[in-house]
Amino acid sequence: MNELFGTLSDGTPVHRWTLERAGVRVRVLSYGGIVQSAEVPDAAGRTADVVLGFPGLDGYVKHPEPYLGAVIGRYANRIAGARFPLDGRTYALAPNDGPHALHGGERGFDKRGWDMAPVPHGVRLGRVSPHGEEGFPGRLAVTVTYTLTAAGALRIAYEAVTDAPTVVNLTSHSYWNLGGSGDAGGHELRLAASRYTPVDAGLIPAGPPADVSGSPFDFRTARRTGSGYDHNFVLDKGVTEAAEEVAELYDPGSGRTLTVATTEPGLQLYTADHLSAPFAPGAGIALETQHFPNSPHRPDFPDTVLRPGEVFRSETVYGFGVRDRRPVP
Repeated sequence: MNELFGTLSDGTPVHRWTLERAGVRVRVLSYGGIVQSAEVPDAAGRTADVVLGFPGLDGYVKHPEPYLGAVIGRYANRIAGARFPLDGRTYALAPNDGPHALHGGERGFDKRGWDMAPVPHGVRLGRVSPHGEEGFPGRLAVTVTYTLTAAGALRIAYEAVTDAPTVVNLTSHSYWNLGGSGDAGGHELRLAASRYTPVDAGLIPAGPPADVSGSPFDFRTARRTGSGYDHNFVLDKGVTEAAEEVAELYDPGSGRTLTVATTEPGLQLYTADHLSAPFAPGAGIALETQHFPNSPHRPDFPDTVLRPGEVFRSETVYGFGVRDRRPVP
């Protein structure tokens, strides 16, 4: 179902598309490609919205910095110094995180309008990012396709092509709260990552990836997330052609589970410690599948360069399920 959700100050209409299948209902906006809501049942069959979102368009316009549910691009996460070298040239970007570029700049994909078209069991969003947008080279044509599988999993497929060499790193910035409300710090996370990228004070990777053994970054066995995380984890599987399961989030109170499968080599765990009103810090957990932050400066990281004639493809699948609920100790 397609409906008018609101109108931006310049008169641009914003539409909302509703996907529904296998007891799951997801709503997607043409503004920012935002996943506004995801309603799923708990172990007792009661439905709740497990994604942080605003009920109206004004909330997203007035509170852009949390990037609630949005498509992030051209480059998810940080690029140090808001500049990067490519083929002998240095490209200057918009610094919007101190001296660094974050999530595509001052007006990234999260603040842009997208075209919407129906596909079986879903919707396809598209936009063209012109050469020079936020300082990035090349005309980049992007599609993001949201579908619900027969089992009710949310599949997000990204594609992009360019007419000049550029860098690309796309993700979805949904915040998950499987209880539907309250603090998400009691959720338990299992993550197939034996290494993570330590960061400096500006959250830029410092040095090579580090072993998680014996550290607070070891989620190879499920445990509570708590707080204090805004870090990229190096997934053991690396880059893959098909999406492979890399994580499971579990809420003991509701019994809901969320599995994450992806083709990407990294996952940014953000425990939302800096969320502000109307949301409380820790009200959701972001699991951003991605290439690594600052990769354009790090030849030792998986490559994020896209060239003419190539097609950027990425896929992430969020699967919803339930276990027997148990009290949180």
